[in-house]
Amino acid sequence: MTSATNPKEPLAWKVSGEKPNPKTVHGYRKSSLPAMGLAALGIVFGDIGTSPLYTLKTVLALSSGKPDPAMVLGVLSLVIWTLIIITTVKYVAVAMSISNDGEGGILALMSLIGIKKKNRPAIVAAGLFGAALIYGDGAITPAISVLSALEGLNMATPSVQPYVLPGAVAILVLLFAAQPLGTQRIGKAFGPIMAFWFLALAATGISGVLHHPAVFAALNPLYGLHYLAAGGLKGFLVLGAVFLCVTGAEALYADMGHFGPKPIRIAWMGIVFPSLILNYAGQAAVVLAGAPTDGNIFFQLCPAPLLIPMVVLATLATVIASQAVITGAFSMTRQAIQLGWLPRVAVKQTSDEGYGQIYVGSINWLLMIVTLALTLGFKKSDNLASAYGIAVSLTMLMTTVLLFIAMREIWKWSVLAAGAAATFLFVVDAAFFSANLVKIADGGYIPLLLAAAVYALMWIWHHGSEEVALRLEQGLMPVADFTAKAAARETPRVPGTAIFLTRANRDVPPVLLWHLQHNRALHKQLMVLTVNTASVPWINASKHLTVQELAPNFWRAEAIFGFMERPDIPALLATAPQHDCAIDLSDVTYYVGHASIRHREDGQGLPRWQEALYAAMERNSSHVGDVLRLPPDNTVEIGRQVAI
Repeated sequence: MTSATNPKEPLAWKVSGEKPNPKTVHGYRKSSLPAMGLAALGIVFGDIGTSPLYTLKTVLALSSGKPDPAMVLGVLSLVIWTLIIITTVKYVAVAMSISNDGEGGILALMSLIGIKKKNRPAIVAAGLFGAALIYGDGAITPAISVLSALEGLNMATPSVQPYVLPGAVAILVLLFAAQPLGTQRIGKAFGPIMAFWFLALAATGISGVLHHPAVFAALNPLYGLHYLAAGGLKGFLVLGAVFLCVTGAEALYADMGHFGPKPIRIAWMGIVFPSLILNYAGQAAVVLAGAPTDGNIFFQLCPAPLLIPMVVLATLATVIASQAVITGAFSMTRQAIQLGWLPRVAVKQTSDEGYGQIYVGSINWLLMIVTLALTLGFKKSDNLASAYGIAVSLTMLMTTVLLFIAMREIWKWSVLAAGAAATFLFVVDAAFFSANLVKIADGGYIPLLLAAAVYALMWIWHHGSEEVALRLEQGLMPVADFTAKAAARETPRVPGTAIFLTRANRDVPPVLLWHLQHNRALHKQLMVLTVNTASVPWINASKHLTVQELAPNFWRAEAIFGFMERPDIPALLATAPQHDCAIDLSDVTYYVGHASIRHREDGQGLPRWQEALYAAMERNSSHVGDVLRLPPDNTVEIGRQVAI
């Protein structure tokens, strides 16, 4: 939703998370900076940390002719400077300096400048589509990573080749099947394992560089520019494969709220970035020394006796990278629900030690189905690489546009300064996106179709919710008319308190009118409660609840939560006396309205296909009582048909 106080916006129910206490940082227990950096290695850098498994071999496969020094140094220079410009400058330096009350990622950035500052539909649309694109590539990451790791077995024992694909499928099935158990225990091992992985990247990279130390000449960006200029169209299209080295960069920004920018920056600059550079340089060095490029160049850096252990370590690293992608999909789904762009789905908190440790069953199984279909359909990591990157490159392009607006409005930069910085980043992003466009025919259409489907569902849900809210508003009754009507009918009053949850922010809502119409009685005390989600991640505890007495023993209350918080309505209402509300909470009944959607016959509502999809999502969404922690034995659902 665009505002916590806009009566025309639909209710976006909160589903998870707790307001962090002073001993936590956004739901994580405070730890030392090194410990936080180590934890970030396991959660933030898995995707970008496993890209050496397939990036350079894919780039060289697309380059024409036998690798020569100009080609190899040019390609390496492009990889190095892509990591510098996209990851280090754009995300680590710039994007992570812009947060929505500590939260990062394209949805948080969209909420900050497209909703929190002003209501801007175009910015909201761009941010939502960028988020939807992440789902598309998110399904590819586990498939390409696990396949790339297991393909290393071909070098040790070529006879295992027929078992690589079944092995990858088995690992992926186990990975998704383990999600309901939570990641609290295995998550503690992620950091040390990834630290060992990056150490292995650096060590094998150094061993490769010793074959051809002059490879570090590629630090000169002129090698990359010369390669692009001399290669013509073929050289330009290679950028689509070079982009694979930064496909996990968006996670740096999206996970900022979990750890804060400082641990992520320290881990990147101190461990991840140097390890990646050394490993890419080592791969390029062994190619210059004459190593064949028809196999996996990454595993050629490893001594033969250590090849099997390296494959095992690579497989563990790719499982961790896949876990991070899956968890990221869960977190992004929750944010979209909070902001009113996806229907309520069951979200399970798997640990009280981390807000990000959640499980969303529907997303998990859908991701598993798509990931397994991609694995079985493409069969090899080389084939998947042709479909990988186009969605993320478009997401990064949209992020750059949003960063330009943030530079102007948050940092107050001049048009010239913000325009110069954003234009440079935009040109780089546009070049990568353009080079990736050729992947559409080779499978790149798959993540785009997935993203389009997710975006369509987001738009239909939000638009349908607005229509429902609009129709319900037409049934509102002024408080004075309601009390007069109840008095005129001599409506009996029964002991206890009735709390009516509603989307409406004014007057007497339909759910209360329906209750009076059918039961012909009212409780002694009445409260109308609206629950809204703000466009900020956290709300100060003193601001969560506001109460206004409309008539004797009749109150209107509004509960506001940030989009990173989890509500507990009974616990929140226990604070009502602090707001001069003498409500009796010893005998409470909660009333929740349930709308059965049907099509409008006057032709003024949604197209029938949109109405049908919205109705299906509404039927399958989680119950409001479960989301808001209402006691089941004290909750009554009142239904009616709503034509949209």
